Amino acid sequence: MAIKSFPVELSELVELEDILRQGGRHLASTVLCETQVGERRFPVIAVTLGNPDPAVPAAGFFGGVHGLERIGSAVVLTFLRNLVSRLRWDRLLHQQLESIRLVFVPVVNPGGMWRGTRANPNGVDLMRNAPVDALERTPFLLGGHRLGSGLPWFRGAAGSEMELESAALCQLVEAELLCRPFSMAVDCHSGFGINDRIWFPYAHTAYPIRDLAEIHALNEIFEQTHPHHRYVFEPQSRQYLAHGDLWDHLYRRSIASPDALFLPLTLEMGSWIWVKKNPKQLFSRHGIFNPLIDHRQQRVLRRHLSWLEFISRAVGSYHHWLPVGDDRQHHHQQALQRWYQRTAG
Repeated sequence: MAIKSFPVELSELVELEDILRQGGRHLASTVLCETQVGERRFPVIAVTLGNPDPAVPAAGFFGGVHGLERIGSAVVLTFLRNLVSRLRWDRLLHQQLESIRLVFVPVVNPGGMWRGTRANPNGVDLMRNAPVDALERTPFLLGGHRLGSGLPWFRGAAGSEMELESAALCQLVEAELLCRPFSMAVDCHSGFGINDRIWFPYAHTAYPIRDLAEIHALNEIFEQTHPHHRYVFEPQSRQYLAHGDLWDHLYRRSIASPDALFLPLTLEMGSWIWVKKNPKQLFSRHGIFNPLIDHRQQRVLRRHLSWLEFISRAVGSYHHWLPVGDDRQHHHQQALQRWYQRTAG
């Protein structure tokens, strides 16, 4: 699909069009699939830059999985625009891009974004749509259900194929990330609590993941280089369990390959702090999930830009911080004590 066919009514796609135009030959874009709302057709666009060699590590950045959470797309678009702007003068960035691959899907669910809904146009919650069933009790409705699309957090009908958007995202991750010796993903969301959180798998069980030591080592270098950060770093299972999590599904696919390491993370922005500062937002569905005042949105974008930049640098330097041998066992034990004391006991 040509860029000129983007629906001009969706501002996030208009911004993406402008970024692609500015990036020129440095960026490649692909239409992963199309979703339809009435007579309108919306493309799901993937953007790539950096070294395509499958031997180099890669980072993926995703937003807009839930149509109501436009701030997630804004964070990804801001980071992509930052990189494109620096390409004109930043020699060190060009050197960095010779040794890594960067993948962006800023608007995974454009149809839901157009409709102003969490779900896609079929009423399916894309983050409950993967073929993964929770192993323990999940919260009613919130953890995903098959009661029907009239209720939020609908997984889709039993036995049905994954939604186009979910399947396209998985195919992209498998093609661009899981084929590499090391890769990471950051999926940007909002709407949970007051604190900004960095979640890692699992969501379908409270059992620790295989690569817990690597997650703990990543958290350690982040805290060393950003000692005043305000993120809560934890497994999603500490908050709630859910069926159908896309990143659980993709992580489980990745561990089938002994030569690849994939660490998917979710940035869950604590939107209730915006409501606390501006209670009128409670009367707007968009206000519960997004900062509606300009200076607050700008502050959010500035704060999370450093997190995404950190991820890209950590990916490019993964050989220097991944734990091995006794150090890996030490990180694993520390992680169990920090995040899984009840599970481990």
